[in-house]
Amino acid sequence: MSDKPKFEVIDRRKIKADEEQENQLPSASQPEAPPAPGGGPRLVVSEPKSAPSETEEEAALPAAPTAQQSREQKAAYDASAQRLEDMVRAQNPAAGAQPPITFEHLVQQFYVSAMIQMGAGTQEGQRPRVDILGARTTIDLLAVLAEKTRGNLTDSESKTLETVLFEVRMAFLELTRMITLQGVQPPPPHKKN
Repeated sequence: MSDKPKFEVIDRRKIKADEEQENQLPSASQPEAPPAPGGGPRLVVSEPKSAPSETEEEAALPAAPTAQQSREQKAAYDASAQRLEDMVRAQNPAAGAQPPITFEHLVQQFYVSAMIQMGAGTQEGQRPRVDILGARTTIDLLAVLAEKTRGNLTDSESKTLETVLFEVRMAFLELTRMITLQGVQPPPPHKKN
């Protein structure tokens, strides 16, 4: 391993202080505070920035792809996915074609993610690994999906989403109840030899 560091830290505070002393011109947007005793740091007051307007936020976003770009990208994606499916079927001739992805697949994916984050699917004898904050985020995403798709789903899709949302929320409530009953356990004390 080389003795030469991979990065170098440069303290620019001294250079900046020298520049300020040379210029001695207060900025119109930053009123000058009285000098601190001993030449220490000075308070610089700046105007608070207002929240960006909707048009400023839109300007900050990259341009959306054109309809032509979207069509070309979709065609390339479909061709690539078909090549992959052909390769899988060549290796396993008994495997049929994959069914088309539906809304129920999306809901099921969120359901499985939330349940795994809450420790489901842990092998027997192993301690479950719980990501309670990740589970909460996944459940909240399901709720956003339910809100944004309200009125646009078939009866079957709506029932599936409502059922899954109910089940993951109930699992979350049970898990958080167990966590709060256990309380936070202090780490075991270190034994001195």
